[in-house]
Amino acid sequence: MSVRDDIADRVGVEFEDVDPVRVVLYAVLVGLVGFYLSPLESGLMTALKTEAEFATSPPFAPPTVDGFTLEPFGVALDTLSSAILNSIMLAVPATILSALLGSFAAYGLTNFEWRGQLGVVTLFIAGIFIPYQAVLIPLSRLWAIVNTKELLAPLLDVTLFSVQVPVLGTVELATHPHYASIINLIITHAAYGIPITTLLFRSYYKKLSTEMLEAARLDGASAFTVYRRIVLPLSTPMFAVTLIYQFTQIWNDLLFALVIIPSGSGPAAVATIALNELTGGIIQTFNTQMAGAFVAALPTLLVYVLFGDKFAKGVAGGT
Repeated sequence: MSVRDDIADRVGVEFEDVDPVRVVLYAVLVGLVGFYLSPLESGLMTALKTEAEFATSPPFAPPTVDGFTLEPFGVALDTLSSAILNSIMLAVPATILSALLGSFAAYGLTNFEWRGQLGVVTLFIAGIFIPYQAVLIPLSRLWAIVNTKELLAPLLDVTLFSVQVPVLGTVELATHPHYASIINLIITHAAYGIPITTLLFRSYYKKLSTEMLEAARLDGASAFTVYRRIVLPLSTPMFAVTLIYQFTQIWNDLLFALVIIPSGSGPAAVATIALNELTGGIIQTFNTQMAGAFVAALPTLLVYVLFGDKFAKGVAGGT
């Protein structure tokens, strides 16, 4: 009896044969994970160091006891608080609008037969591949002509657009000094996100039971009732996919914000624009910049953590 078999008999455990290929595979995967996460580790270590500590140690090295500080995160939060507030006012409604409108469009494209349907689907597909750069000039001219502030001023009520947000304070869209620019961004991102959300929902709705929908119609349910009572409740996994995807895309956008917000890094600046304010002049405060990057990325990380299971279910196509 071998030593391995003797140990197995004593502890009552059966050892499986080790597959060298599997060991190498896991080693490669662990190495790739470490390589992929190394920039994040270096950024986090940099954000936790004082300027003197960062200047005398490698970026990836943990800070010493004397060189550890959380001050960069405080400076970053103070600088980015209003911009994060603007990004929330932008990303949340734009994400919900694009997901809802995409769901409506997909429902009409999958459950009804009408002339020109294939052409409309083709246009939605083409809309996905239109790059941001191709629409910047017409987009800027459009919002230069349309005076959103004057058009919406009679309709806005402060009591309907005010909500208390923890840490960041009160969100008052109607009294925001540049709410028109934020509304323009909301409309732009919602419109630009409709093609991709429509196709995602369309592929999902094609897997729904047609017999169930036909039975509801035979019972006298209208098209809207079928959508509200049957299709919409079954769409939760795909809504998670589209909401997470759209929220991430809109939150991280910089190009549309630079074009549509006329004041640049002024009161209407979103988080991606305000990150530039953390860039110093002659002396670069890398620890504060890294802290600002983590603060700006935190909302998208929270969305993935909170809705990650539904995202995986929606991607897998579970109904």
